[in-house]
Amino acid sequence: MKEEVKITRLFDLLERLQKTYPKEDILAGKVSGAWRKYSSKEYAEISHTFAYGFLELGLKPGDKVITVMNNRPEWNFVDMGTALAGIVHVPIYTTLSEDDYLYIIPHSDAKVMIIGSATLYKHLAPTIAKLDNPPTVFTIDQVEGVNNIEQIRLSGEKNKDKWKSVIEDNKKNITPDTLLTIIYTSGTTGTPKGVMHAHSSIVFNFLGHAAQQTMNETHRYLSFLPLCHIYERTMNYEFQALGISIYYAENMGTIARDLKDIQADGFCAVPRVIEMMYKKLEDAGKTLKGIKRVIYRWAWNFGNTFDYENLTFWRVMLNKIFDKLVYSKWRANLGGHEMIIVTGGSSIRACVIRLFSAAKLYIYEGYGLTETAPVIAVNNPKDKIRKIGTVGKVMDGTELKFADDGEILTRGPHIMMGYYKDPEATKAAIDDEGWFYTGDVGEIVDGIFLRITDRKKEIFKLSNGKYVAPQMVENKLNESPFIESSLVIGSNQKVASAIIIPNSVLIQDWAARHRMVFQDLENLYKTKEVNDLIHKEIERINKTLAPHEQIKFFRLVNDEWTTANGLLSQTLKLRRNQLNKHYEKLIAEIYS
Repeated sequence: MKEEVKITRLFDLLERLQKTYPKEDILAGKVSGAWRKYSSKEYAEISHTFAYGFLELGLKPGDKVITVMNNRPEWNFVDMGTALAGIVHVPIYTTLSEDDYLYIIPHSDAKVMIIGSATLYKHLAPTIAKLDNPPTVFTIDQVEGVNNIEQIRLSGEKNKDKWKSVIEDNKKNITPDTLLTIIYTSGTTGTPKGVMHAHSSIVFNFLGHAAQQTMNETHRYLSFLPLCHIYERTMNYEFQALGISIYYAENMGTIARDLKDIQADGFCAVPRVIEMMYKKLEDAGKTLKGIKRVIYRWAWNFGNTFDYENLTFWRVMLNKIFDKLVYSKWRANLGGHEMIIVTGGSSIRACVIRLFSAAKLYIYEGYGLTETAPVIAVNNPKDKIRKIGTVGKVMDGTELKFADDGEILTRGPHIMMGYYKDPEATKAAIDDEGWFYTGDVGEIVDGIFLRITDRKKEIFKLSNGKYVAPQMVENKLNESPFIESSLVIGSNQKVASAIIIPNSVLIQDWAARHRMVFQDLENLYKTKEVNDLIHKEIERINKTLAPHEQIKFFRLVNDEWTTANGLLSQTLKLRRNQLNKHYEKLIAEIYS
């Protein structure tokens, strides 16, 4: 019988892995095109060596270490090494703006900064040079003239005897309430805030959702969402707690290949990534001819309306037929296994969940914030508690209630310690009774499931006094196959309007079938035919909306909204303030 190790601090995972899950590939990353695997024992040994190395550098408990790197096993070695040494890990995104780096690095008081690749170092070096008191920089990959992380490891090995007793004392004396990490919010507005979490909030949360997991030590998981984001980070811990092997994707462009290569059993993704997969599957059907195209279309339409809550005998049989003919081919391209896919951050279209579920790629939505470590509610694979259009059942041990205006409030062991060096913001977010104000508006469905209706700060008022929740309207607009993305506007105006990025692939396909001649997308989106097409889609969607929510005017744009141009947050949410500024002239034209 496997020995159970109680986890109350993050580094307890290392003992759990060695005693309960002594496997050869608990972590793996690509090196020169091949998987470099680390055993549970190696993981623990290297992490301890880094802890010794950090102390030999002169770092003290409570000091801060920043990491800026893509997902890789080394992230975990640093993460566990800092935890063992009582040092605070501050992981930040690789894609921040220079202004964000110039704010976060000095604000965090970091003494050491670890950067992943040579390319990333080259990108960050000019920014670091602008700092008055820059941290000591190390890189993971070799960069000429720059300290390398191997120096920390070798120093740790050399001075093991000097620091071993200190680390062993830490393992006995560090309490669950000790500050573990500071995570800077990516934010859709304002300056990033440093969210402080103790061991206790992180451990409570990942053990809570681990208890709902059906995967076990026989399974493999592909990680590609940034580990600096608390959602992927705590899933990373959850899988370690369950002994699930974690393989880190080489990069965002190799996800499909890596899923197939490791025969993955699951992954986490924000809705935007899953929507991209959905669109690729849809486009694949258009390349087929004859009977294959017909069968694909039947399977596609069936999947988009698949209802796992009300399956009749005939629909079960049809699902088996389409699985053999179509869906199994999709899985084969992703490794061949049935999968569990967890998603959060924003809502995902119902038709996407239905299609993937029909194909045995089961999507489970969850909800939370950086400040709540993060999961507040999640659909439950283990007990098959899930409902499309909701974020699932509130986690055990997590309290939830609604303010008079519908805002979601939560209280419990998952709540942050506060914002770093910002007591006023902390007081504004957490009341005297310990309730955290999420800023999200929601409701309970069927007495069990939590549904998020919008961001409180994003809701705007029309000039007639009626309120519009833009995210809800955008979700409906984005369900149209001809609409890629949308931004609903209308604050203080008479009616709501929308700026729309069309689905360029489907629009061009539609234009070709209608024998339209066009020079480029810019001109195509200006044609009466395409605007009439989108207008019909909007009119159809408007019938599902209240009169004041309906879209009366729209404009089509041939643009991209990305993190690089600052129009999406690091978690791929719309940055409304920036989008409103970006389209200031267009918005004025719409309402002229």
